Amino acid sequence: MQSWLRRKSIDQLTQHEEGRRLIPSLSWPHLVALGIGAIVGTGIYTLIGVGADKAGPAVLISFIVAGIVCACAALAYAELSTMMPAAGSAYTYSYSALGETIAWVVGWSLILEYSLVVSTVAVGWSGYFVGFLEWLHTSFGWNVVLPQSLAAGPHVEGGFLNVPAIVITFLVAGMLIAGTRESATVNAVLVVFKLIALAVFVAVALPAFDPANLQPFMPYGFPKSVSADGVERGVMAAAAIIFFAFYGFDAISTAAEETKNPKRDLSIGIVGSMVGCTIIYLLVALAAVGAMSYTVFGKSAEPLALIMRELGHGTAALVIGIVAIIALPTVLLAFFYGQSRIFFVMSRDGLLPRGLSLVNKRTGTPVTITLFTAVLVAALAGVARLDEIAALANAGTLAAFTAVGLCLLVLRRREPGRARTFRTPLAWVVGPIAILGCIYLFFSLPTRTQVWFALWNVFGLVVYVLYSRRNAVLGKRAD
Repeated sequence: MQSWLRRKSIDQLTQHEEGRRLIPSLSWPHLVALGIGAIVGTGIYTLIGVGADKAGPAVLISFIVAGIVCACAALAYAELSTMMPAAGSAYTYSYSALGETIAWVVGWSLILEYSLVVSTVAVGWSGYFVGFLEWLHTSFGWNVVLPQSLAAGPHVEGGFLNVPAIVITFLVAGMLIAGTRESATVNAVLVVFKLIALAVFVAVALPAFDPANLQPFMPYGFPKSVSADGVERGVMAAAAIIFFAFYGFDAISTAAEETKNPKRDLSIGIVGSMVGCTIIYLLVALAAVGAMSYTVFGKSAEPLALIMRELGHGTAALVIGIVAIIALPTVLLAFFYGQSRIFFVMSRDGLLPRGLSLVNKRTGTPVTITLFTAVLVAALAGVARLDEIAALANAGTLAAFTAVGLCLLVLRRREPGRARTFRTPLAWVVGPIAILGCIYLFFSLPTRTQVWFALWNVFGLVVYVLYSRRNAVLGKRAD
């Protein structure tokens, strides 16, 4: 049993062989921008419509519930990332605190999370891009509209392959291959544009606030339930989906190994981006549900732009649509970055083929694993449905966040004297809230999502038993 739960020493986490080390090149502004770039994206630009359809105006409460759980998880991440400044995020923390088998499950769940997040964002970006092409056609007569067969996956009538989603995936992969610092700098610039667009939306929509649009406030109740049309609705059903809108700060923790001063900058990046984005989200959600009935924008692929058009502000709608096209790739970049680093570390540890963890000498980036990730994500984005892949991505994240909360408490008990640059306040309150909140949100996800998540991890455990456990570097050292 001990070999199944063998643990990596915290003191050896930053010791890596030549050719498999990532180069420190990021500072705290890069990390804050990476976090905001990841958090503010499809969740608020697109999934606010999905959430409103499930909860009505009470989607505001859904945002608060998801935000509280994420804030507690963020505090745990801040402490653990400064203690263990190595790439790998929750997978690495679990390997040191909970043992290899649990770390594998967490890493396997993170692979699911990041792959599906990037796919979800790519599909969301495609919705705005296709809408923009249609606007160009209507306004100027330009014949740039894509045929339906190339603008959506097979789940949409007339759709076959979502080409824009595939193209943007490979463009972002190319940026990451070019260099981490260069990618982070472009990301920071695009984040500024994205925040300006959201400020424009709030400034235009908030004056149109009508209290009548908030009635009935909670049409589907608080807990998850199946409505008359067979759809799972309620405040918690919405919270479990728009939870997707809040995470992204965990992508910062995957950058630990590439941060110049991780003991200071990681906590600034994680906590700073989380606080800022919570405020932004509540303002945008309040402006959206107050300006228009949720029944109007709940089914839209571009809800914020739709609200602007319905209010008669076509120029503002155009600005939001254009900025979404330009800036949503920042979310792609952040999560794509995180995904490639999770793959990289698991490969470096021998749990995945070691050939994937080689670092390019010229760019300092793991080119092979980045290209592998791009092919995987593009395949998903080309055919997947936005709501279904967002829900399944959330399942992977909730598993990882639960593990991080548990790691926080285990290490507080096991190694109370270890230096902690950032100490989570009220750890024995924050940790349980993160753990129990994530578990409750998980069981608020669609039942089919829970089943698919279970099947994914059963498959993962088979891979672990047949390949990963016997090839793990830690096991070979022990032998």
